[in-house]
Amino acid sequence: QVQLVESGGGLVQPGGSLRLSCAASRSFFNFNAMGWYRQAPGKERELVAGITSGGSTNYADSVKGRFIISRDNANNTVYLQMNSLKVEDTAVYYCKMKIRELLSGPLHDYWGQGTQVTVSS
Repeated sequence: QVQLVESGGGLVQPGGSLRLSCAASRSFFNFNAMGWYRQAPGKERELVAGITSGGSTNYADSVKGRFIISRDNANNTVYLQMNSLKVEDTAVYYCKMKIRELLSGPLHDYWGQGTQVTVSS
């Protein structure tokens, strides 16, 4: 069973930066995609950024040009570099990985526990 552990959240002033990380608890055969979601108070959870096994990335319009998703395959880790943070970026950020744990096995979705990002002056 794969578990995802998130870290890197915290309090930052507008215009500042944070880097979130999400590490899988153990190795797996391969992954289909990794991504970051966020949920602000009173709002629906939304996709922030995603990256495929082939390296293709996509971003929500609200974060394009400010956030960068990347991965470290050797360490089973995905990152979200957040720059030029705005108050409206305040949310709980969740990591998601679509993972194939075993050779010829099925793909499974796993979620991190969430990490709070607060942007405030």
